[in-house]
Amino acid sequence: MKKVYKISLIVLLVIGILGIASLAGLYFWASSELPGFKNITDYNPPLVTTVYTRNKKVLGYFYKEKRFLVRMDEMSPFLPKAFLAAEDASFYEHDGVDLTAISRAFVANMKTGARTQGGSTITQQIIKRLLLSPEKSYKRKLKEAILAFRLEHYLEKDEILTIYLNQIYLGAGAYGVEAAARTYFGKHVGELSIAECALLAGLPQAPSRYDPYKHPEKARARQLYVLGQMYEHGWVNREEYNKAVDEPLVYGSMEDPSWKHGAYFLEEVRRWLVDKFGEETVYTGGLNVYTSCDIKHQDAADEAVKEGLENSTFRRGWRGPLKQLKPEQYAEFLASDIIPESQLRPGKWVQVLVTKVSKKEAQVKFNKYAAVMPVTSMGWCRTPDVKKAHDEVRPKKDATEVLNKGDVVWAKLDKAFFKDGSEVNFNQVDPDTDTLGDVSWEVSLVQKPIVQGALVSMDPKDGEVLAMVGGYSFSESQFNRATQARRQPGSAFKPIVYSTAMDNGFTPASILMDAPFVYTDMEAGKLWKPENFEGVFYGPTLLRTALVKSRNLVTIRLARKLGIDKIIKRAKDMGLESDFPQDLSVALGSASVSLLNMVEAYSAFARGGTRVKARMILSVNSPWGDLLYESKPEVTEAISPQTAYIMCCLLKEVVQHGTGWRAKVLKRPVAGKTGTTNNEQDAWYMGFSPYLLTGIFVGFDQLTPMGKWETGSRAASPIWVSYRKQVENDYPYTDFTQPEGIVMAKIDASTGLLAGPSSAESFFLPFKEGTQPTRTTPGADGDSGSGGSGSSEDLFKQTF
Repeated sequence: MKKVYKISLIVLLVIGILGIASLAGLYFWASSELPGFKNITDYNPPLVTTVYTRNKKVLGYFYKEKRFLVRMDEMSPFLPKAFLAAEDASFYEHDGVDLTAISRAFVANMKTGARTQGGSTITQQIIKRLLLSPEKSYKRKLKEAILAFRLEHYLEKDEILTIYLNQIYLGAGAYGVEAAARTYFGKHVGELSIAECALLAGLPQAPSRYDPYKHPEKARARQLYVLGQMYEHGWVNREEYNKAVDEPLVYGSMEDPSWKHGAYFLEEVRRWLVDKFGEETVYTGGLNVYTSCDIKHQDAADEAVKEGLENSTFRRGWRGPLKQLKPEQYAEFLASDIIPESQLRPGKWVQVLVTKVSKKEAQVKFNKYAAVMPVTSMGWCRTPDVKKAHDEVRPKKDATEVLNKGDVVWAKLDKAFFKDGSEVNFNQVDPDTDTLGDVSWEVSLVQKPIVQGALVSMDPKDGEVLAMVGGYSFSESQFNRATQARRQPGSAFKPIVYSTAMDNGFTPASILMDAPFVYTDMEAGKLWKPENFEGVFYGPTLLRTALVKSRNLVTIRLARKLGIDKIIKRAKDMGLESDFPQDLSVALGSASVSLLNMVEAYSAFARGGTRVKARMILSVNSPWGDLLYESKPEVTEAISPQTAYIMCCLLKEVVQHGTGWRAKVLKRPVAGKTGTTNNEQDAWYMGFSPYLLTGIFVGFDQLTPMGKWETGSRAASPIWVSYRKQVENDYPYTDFTQPEGIVMAKIDASTGLLAGPSSAESFFLPFKEGTQPTRTTPGADGDSGSGGSGSSEDLFKQTF
């Protein structure tokens, strides 16, 4: 008996040793080549980079995976509970592995003969997603359990749960609970109700199957299961449970503003970020980028440029239909590109098919709607001719001369009418709930511009760029004409010439001759004969008047007296970056510059002598709030305060009495200068006040004449005015501050001397103290300026 007992004891001992050895072997087999979990403890998932405006509104996102990092204390307290109820109810009790759940899953899988159920804890799911491959094998499962156990002893439970809630994929491109809350409910995680928390918690098992947009019934059933689990575990009471069950689920995504407001501004920010931090960090680093963009300014700028370029293309005339369809193609066209009814509002552009044309109107169709296009909307449709201005050609009064049956054209929706003939009042139509029904439309003929333009608006006090527009449509062309295009500014460069003169013996009252000028370049064998824009010569002219009226010949004579080197040095001192030609043409703006650079140069006038570098990115933070970059105003001495003030006064005169006259509508002290190049290929307007500096450029991407009278005054300044009218009242009425060392004097317009009783016309002009005239005009005689020299080459006529 004792012998049997000893044998049994030995057998059990051997079995025990073998079992322990087997378990040890199994452990070492499974744990071989286990990855470390530093990637988890230093959790750094791909995150969305968010770009903010100066008003802390979102301008746009950059990302590969749509994930926003959130802390537990930023979530609804019911959200973690809902996920635990759905995925791992004993999370706070186990050590990373739930043996009960594993046993339950093992039995279920044995019964079905397949892997139909898993027993993974939340910790194991993190290990699986972040460290291991997705293969389904028992070895990988053992590795998962070992790593989960280790992780549980390295991180706190709340830290593990936070990682899980930020990492999990929840369908519809949403990674993590914050992205899911925005995607399915248009909310942040802290705003979710219990019912909404339960809906999200039901998604991890099968995001596509339970997608509430595609399968609302399945999503609802899964949600009810999660709510039941929450109630069973005591995480909600009966009242909360009933309320959540009865709550109707309203699905809707939070709007993504990316590329909808200030697309050119956003793209400029993106390119800067990629240069600074690298593309991978921009798209996965979760940066928080704070910019100088002001949404009100940006929207006003976008609209002003769009409207200005459309008006410009209308002045050039009708280019013809987009295409011509045969009758058998009509049905296909009308059935394509269906526009949602909620988007059909006055002002929207749609492509229409011309079905009938008479002298007074055209009958058109789009989608299911019929429309009338009266001939009064076609008055601009002249045959394009760059040698004639639009107001030199009679308006079209016969629609048959413009359109033909089968034409496809752009139309702007103007009015809608019910069947009884009454007009639809869109102020009383809710686009989300109301339907238009069977209505007809009245539309206007329009065409998209080919001509392009740009706008930059900057606060001259600190260089913050409040708005930037780089073209008519970002979706059609991402080339930014505000920063990437370099064009000749024409007469917009003249203030730099005249500021040089103010520091070299000239005053606003100096007189130069406005007369024909011919320069012979002996080396090149060329003659240059510049002209004034009007082709008229005015004789002796005050420098004040020459700048106000943008007289080319006076400016050329002034440049000869100053010398080209001084003008180029002044341009560089004011921050302009260009290959300046070493000839007289530089005085008329022949050096190509970007609009943004030109705005920076003009800041020297607006700031009282110092120039400031334009800033778009104010600061960049990491996802955890660490400051990675911060910009400060970069200020450089450019010109004296006295010279800056004199130029501001003269440029205010340009607005009041010269080519910048359209800006007078603001009824504020604003300064400005137009610029136009040969054959109206480039049109500029630079305008500013002490609080806001705005530059405009208009022109074709390829050097092409825009047409007669398409000058800085007609093509560019209306855009400036349209934009500034929308924002001007946000600033107090402010004039330029007169510095010490400036005296004002009333000057005779003919002589440049102090005005006297016999003066027919006079101007109140600023002078540096000691340079003002001391003699009074006795009659019509006057003084003139002093001489100098320079060189030139055969150039086109520069205009204002």
